[in-house]
Amino acid sequence: MPYTIVFSASNVDDISGIYAKTALEALMTIGALQGRGEELRYITSPQEGEIGIEMLRILAREEEEELQASA
Repeated sequence: MPYTIVFSASNVDDISGIYAKTALEALMTIGALQGRGEELRYITSPQEGEIGIEMLRILAREEEEELQASA
């Protein structure tokens, strides 16, 4: 499921968005953004709407389990 991560630099009002194809990819992207000092504004997906980081972690775990089950 695709996700859009909306963020901004902590000292700038402009916002940007990044597209991630999976919850796992979205989590890695958020980690990289936070490492650069970017501020996470929100995360959205077409099926879930706006979600929080904890929900994204749950969805990422489900993705991992599905990948392991299909391997």
